[in-house]
Amino acid sequence: LSFFNVLAFRTCTHCPQDAFCVNATHCTCNHGYNSESGKKYFRFRFERCEDIDECKPPISIYCGVNAECQNIKGGFYCHCIAGYKLLSGKPQFKDSNENTCKKITPKTTNGTKEMQQVIEDTETLLTNKTGLQDTRNITLTVTEILQKVESDVLNAALAAPDQEIQKVQKNTVAVETQVVTDNCSKRVILNLNAQVNSMEIHCKDVIQGDIQGSSAVAFISYSSLGKIINATSFEEMNEKVYLNSQVVSAAIGPKKITSLSQPVTLSFQHVKVNPTDKKICVYWKSTNEGDRWSKDGCGLIQGNKTHTICNCTHLSSFAVLMAFHDQEEDPTLTVITYVGLSFSLLCLLLAALTFLLCKAIQNTSTSLHLQLSLCLFLAHLLFLTAIDRTENKVLCAIIAGALHYLYLASFTWMLLEGLHLFLTARNLTVVNYSSVNRFMKWLMFPVGYGVPAVIVAISAASRPHLYGTPERCWLHLDQKFIWAFLGPVCAIFCVNFVFFLMVFWILKRKLSSLNSEVSTIRNIKMLTVKATAQFFILGCAWFLGILQVGPAARVMAYLFTIINSLQGFFIFLVYCLLSQQVQKWFGEIIKSKSESEIYTLSSRFGPDSKPSEVKHITSITTI
Repeated sequence: LSFFNVLAFRTCTHCPQDAFCVNATHCTCNHGYNSESGKKYFRFRFERCEDIDECKPPISIYCGVNAECQNIKGGFYCHCIAGYKLLSGKPQFKDSNENTCKKITPKTTNGTKEMQQVIEDTETLLTNKTGLQDTRNITLTVTEILQKVESDVLNAALAAPDQEIQKVQKNTVAVETQVVTDNCSKRVILNLNAQVNSMEIHCKDVIQGDIQGSSAVAFISYSSLGKIINATSFEEMNEKVYLNSQVVSAAIGPKKITSLSQPVTLSFQHVKVNPTDKKICVYWKSTNEGDRWSKDGCGLIQGNKTHTICNCTHLSSFAVLMAFHDQEEDPTLTVITYVGLSFSLLCLLLAALTFLLCKAIQNTSTSLHLQLSLCLFLAHLLFLTAIDRTENKVLCAIIAGALHYLYLASFTWMLLEGLHLFLTARNLTVVNYSSVNRFMKWLMFPVGYGVPAVIVAISAASRPHLYGTPERCWLHLDQKFIWAFLGPVCAIFCVNFVFFLMVFWILKRKLSSLNSEVSTIRNIKMLTVKATAQFFILGCAWFLGILQVGPAARVMAYLFTIINSLQGFFIFLVYCLLSQQVQKWFGEIIKSKSESEIYTLSSRFGPDSKPSEVKHITSITTI
């Protein structure tokens, strides 16, 4: 053999990987490979054979509809995409003309007996817990319920892996579970539905890398859980929110891992149709400080007036909160409020000084007027100076409680005025009136200041977190807490209305035969007219606030603001300026002041003053 043939023989017997010898002289790459140099036959022993990717251009093997190409070393194969399978049942193929991929229809059942029992037990549990009132234990109870239901549902699903999809729906609870046993070869995205809500989750997140055993995902919807837990447990109470969806839970097993590689997508149907309020996607967060709604890891994809779509990077229990859409403040109403209340403060101060200093009107009725004026003065002053101090939540809650107390005290004193008026009218035919005065003096301070204190104490003890809102230091509208104020006000309004009707009836029936000029009767009539005016000024004004709905809301808002901001002026007008005794007292003060000025001027000019000077002084005094 020649030296060349020896080299050629050595080269052929030492072909590179993925190549074979041809005629004992050359090497060539195996089928599905190309040489790095591009030559079909070669002798260079360091040549390399590279795999041909038949699934990419320029070859791009076409596998048919609902199928895709999969490259392997030295070749390729076709397989159906997730959710489809070959009619022949084979896992792969190469000839697209002889194979067709058909959509897989998962086997759905109404749930095993175990699953049915879990949902029935959950429904019973929720029914027993709906009436919970202890706010300290509510969140802990909810967390326990959610965790127990998730665990029981997943265990029931994994106990029957042959039932790929299970659905159970009761009155208050609905669940769908899906079991994955094929390493996600059938589906990439799992879609689950429960009642009016749905969820999409990546199949790979469900199996969590476990390609041999069974994995399950559960989607649970609660239609009554919102009665137990609502938006008051939201960790960001700087926004005024309410729950506007059913509470849903998502869980996977047997590995209970909450973090996901791809966000889960959740679709909620709103409980109330509202196109304007801000939508907030939240989940139920358990911490050492307490369990509450949180936005962490959840975001809004889109929403309309009926539905909201969220995505979250973890599994838990979810819901949609709505933040109230605040109406823009009317600057005119603001000006009216501040100007009117400032003027009322001045009038209330003058009225209080009059009730204290005018000896001619000192009686039980005047004492009632004085206490009413003091309560309104303090309430209006606190409103003007501190109603917007929302930076400090504790301080804002204290301000809201103080306003609650002062306004309730004002209405309570108005109730006492109505009671005093009724007792006085009822005892007109009795010679001795002292019993009425003794009774009122004994009753008025404990009732006037004690009853509002009890109401506020009970309200603060039961729901302290509802004192103070993100916008104002006043009572929350949540859980109808505003009725802690409106309820007593409406009750006082109704009782006083009955008192005034009875007083008018007494004056008409019992005293019609007496002389209408009798001073006592005349005074009672005048007091009745004034008390009735006060009743409508103080009482009806708040009813205008309740009527701020519908097309007339703007008109009612202006009437409410104007009348309430001028309450102090009305009290000063009715009980002071229109009182003959007060007018006489004012006249005496002015007269004494004028005489004092005359005496001062006379002392200044002395007894030897010229007549023209004295005449000039007299004319000034007359003016």
